[in-house]
Amino acid sequence: MINQEMFGNATKTKAKTSTKKRSQIKSIWFRYRKNKLAMFGLILLGIMIFCSIFANHFADYEADAVSQNMNARLLPPDSEHIFGTDQYGRDMFARILFGSRISLSVGLATVAFSLTVGALIGAAAGYYGGRVDNILMRLMDILLAIPGLVMAIAVVAALGPGLINLMIAMGMARIPQFARVVRSAILSVKGQEYIEAAKACGTKDARIILKHILPNAIGPIIVQATLNMGTAILGISSLSFIGLGIQPPTPEWGSMLSDARSQLRYYPHLVIIPGIAIVLAVMSFNLIGDGLRDALDPRLKN
Repeated sequence: MINQEMFGNATKTKAKTSTKKRSQIKSIWFRYRKNKLAMFGLILLGIMIFCSIFANHFADYEADAVSQNMNARLLPPDSEHIFGTDQYGRDMFARILFGSRISLSVGLATVAFSLTVGALIGAAAGYYGGRVDNILMRLMDILLAIPGLVMAIAVVAALGPGLINLMIAMGMARIPQFARVVRSAILSVKGQEYIEAAKACGTKDARIILKHILPNAIGPIIVQATLNMGTAILGISSLSFIGLGIQPPTPEWGSMLSDARSQLRYYPHLVIIPGIAIVLAVMSFNLIGDGLRDALDPRLKN
């Protein structure tokens, strides 16, 4: 009888916790939905993700985006080529579509890498404090003293251009930002009573950090990750523009800008179209990040 009562109480507690989480998610979504600019950014990003996933249904990668056709070079926008063709006869619309795959996937991988490493460093510094905190944060200060783009250029120049090296370079430049955000978030919650109770029960430090601290400090981390997606895409385009990022003929927005520089005077659409794609991608993530910041903090809902 006692076991049945205990089981029933545990089930009720679990159900209440699940209901509370669902209500919190609904409340966050309600506050986010009230921000029209944030909703515009979410819709814009959804359209870009849809186009990148189903790009093969709109164009052929080899025939339209990569293969050169000198008989169709520098054609103006028309019904067959919506955005025209470049100086090598490649369809600009196809290259924009497949370029979105590169920019979004590399940006996501870059943020995931820097978030993972930065979260581990920030969690260790914030949780243990003392000498560990001083050593790790001084290392992060050294990295912060170097401009992110300069560090990325140095890493790519040392390792060589390529997709993996580009992600490593961009990720290393953003590790200190995530480390500081995670550290500050952990410092704000590690003194709570439930953390002290977990320590008193003999819970291991790794479990306390992963199960109790980080989930309760996830709000600032999500906002920082979203905002960093925009800067990561901009950084990837910048490195590709100077020839240290994605190498041709792979379609990438920054390299498309670089290739079209010589045609700017007579064919400005070759520069304007990939430039607009970069602006829209960065703007969408910035709007989403601002909306999440307001939605996750009820004090900023107005």
